Parts: sequence; C-alpha cells; structure tokens
Amino acid sequence: MSDDKKTWGHTVLGWFIEKDHEGATDTTDTAESRPDEASSTLPVPQVFTKQPPAAPGGHVDYDGVFEAAGIDDEERERVRKASELLGSLPAETSLATKKQIVEASLKAFGVPIDKIIETGVAEIQALESYIRTDQADTQKLIEESNARIANYEQEIRNIRTVMDGRVRERQGVQTACNAKKLEVQRVLEFFGRDEVARVVRESSKLIDPSAE
Repeated sequence: MSDDKKTWGHTVLGWFIEKDHEGATDTTDTAESRPDEASSTLPVPQVFTKQPPAAPGGHVDYDGVFEAAGIDDEERERVRKASELLGSLPAETSLATKKQIVEASLKAFGVPIDKIIETGVAEIQALESYIRTDQADTQKLIEESNARIANYEQEIRNIRTVMDGRVRERQGVQTACNAKKLEVQRVLEFFGRDEVARVVRESSKLIDPSAE
C-alpha cells in the first residue's frame, strides 16, 4: 500500500473507501470495508440536523440523506457536476490529465474547487453516519428480536413441560382407575354377569348400556 493510499485512508478518519488501484474498490482487507470493525474503532460523525429518510429494501435516498445533514441542493449540484465531468473523460486518460481538465473546467464555470471538496467530504461523512446509524438500529433490532425469540422459546419450553406433565398425569389416572376397576369388577363377577345385568336394568341410578 502506497503512502498516498494511507494518506487517503486517514483523510477523514478512515471514512474513505480504500482502493487497490484507480477504479477498483478493495472490499476485503480494509477497516472501511468491514463496517462492524470500523464502527468499533472510529467515531460516528454527528452530522444530521434532522432524521434522515429510511432505506426500504436497502434503497437509499441520497438527496434526502444529504439534506438531513444540512447539505443544500446547490452544494450537492457542484459535486454532481464534478462527478459527471470526471465520468465523461475517457478511461485511458491519465489521472494527472484528468485532474487538469476537471480543475480547468470547474474554474471556467466559476465552481470553487474548495467548496466541492468541502461538500464531498461532508457527503462522505453523512453517508458514514447514515451507515453507522443504520448499523446501530439494526443491531438494536437484532438484540431485541433475539430477546423476544428467547422469551418465546422459554415459553414454548414451559408449555411443553406443562403438556408433558399433563400427559403423564393422565396416564397415571388411567392406570390407577383401571386398577380400581379391576378390583371392583372382581366383586361384581362374584355375583355373576346375569345378576349384575338385572340390577343395572332395574336401577334408576345406573346407565343400562344395552338400552342405548
């Protein structure tokens, strides 16, 4: 990694995305490409003057984010023009030549380069703050959701314990009652099946199964 690259990496406290070479973003080895690690070592820039818009489905409203950070449309337009101008240059143009062309063109249109740089850094800070805020919100949601899941899982375990206990209790009731039935049945069998049937038919208290 060159000294120039290291300098870029610390220009705004590591909020720049490191590149292996011009136009190729390194997404494997830098702290900037590992936001969770970066968040633990770098301060979160507090730049928002109002709540930035949500990003449903991961789609970011950049103008809304920049506006929430106090970057007005005129400032954003300067950066857009510089970006469009830079993007219109042939890819094979050297970096030094690109810089000369862009700076000369911006000066010709009366666009202050310092203001572009200032706004560009402000936009990066706003995006970094937006990333960190979203990470914090996501982490909070995950922690709260995990806590709720743990509570539900514990409740499920408690319910299963009650269910299992009730099944064992039912089995115990059935076993005990069947044992008692056999005990009483021995007494009735002593008097004979026909005699028991007659008493059942004539009794006003008993249910005669043969009558159903």
